[in-house]
Amino acid sequence: MSGSINKRVRSNDEGGRWEGLNPEVLALIFVRLPAEERVRTVGLVCRSWLEAVAGPYCWTEIDIEQWCRRCNRLDFIDLAVKKLVRRSKCTFRRLSAYKLGDSAFSYLANCARSLKVLQIPMSEVTDKMIQKHAESLANISVLDISNCLKITSKGLESFGNQCKSLTHLKRNMPPPEWERPAPGFSSSRVDDTEAIIIANTMTGLHQLELCYGRFGDSGLRALLTKCEKLAHLDILGCWNLELEGDLKGKCEQLAVYRSPWFDYEEDDVSSYSGDESSDSDSIS
Repeated sequence: MSGSINKRVRSNDEGGRWEGLNPEVLALIFVRLPAEERVRTVGLVCRSWLEAVAGPYCWTEIDIEQWCRRCNRLDFIDLAVKKLVRRSKCTFRRLSAYKLGDSAFSYLANCARSLKVLQIPMSEVTDKMIQKHAESLANISVLDISNCLKITSKGLESFGNQCKSLTHLKRNMPPPEWERPAPGFSSSRVDDTEAIIIANTMTGLHQLELCYGRFGDSGLRALLTKCEKLAHLDILGCWNLELEGDLKGKCEQLAVYRSPWFDYEEDDVSSYSGDESSDSDSIS
């Protein structure tokens, strides 16, 4: 990587040297590279490039989720997150990481005045840490806490009470280990707790993903009633739902809807309408 960058620099000598650009301009180029390459190779080219990647301009968006999945070490991941947040000088607007721990969560929350997008699926963050720091995350609009098994309804309620700018929430959970039931049969004891908390505290949501949730019709009705701006709903695998009365019709009126039994449907279009790619782009 560093060799190829050096070749580009030499080829541009006649028209002006890249290393002479100011850090803000260099950052516009470097942010297109994966975070791992920015850290490991870009700074080896020259002093000005090192200064650019060591400064805040390259780290307004911190996306290391793929590296985290390869690393799969909570202690290394926490150290990396702290290092990059520190480099951003509290200007980071997005953080995407995997398997984050309490230590890194506490650190980023204390530096999160500009943070808008927080994506931490499969993390080890606990309710206690969320309750302590949720107030510092008041400006986030996009939150992904999918498969965060140490976050319960208590942590979810803290997010809802403090983060009033939320428009997108992902709270997908792992599929149950047992064989899924046929359509119309419940899979487990109904638990509407999280759905009711979301309905009561996150009324500004536009997009909501609750795959494999345990809520039933009462929880879904609360969501559809109180989250009046909701346009995108993904409830794949929510097998306790029966969609009685007008619930099915209300769901199908949404711009984007994926039903609990989506992969049983013969006509995918009727079950999951809308342009999914445009919604995913809005939160990436």
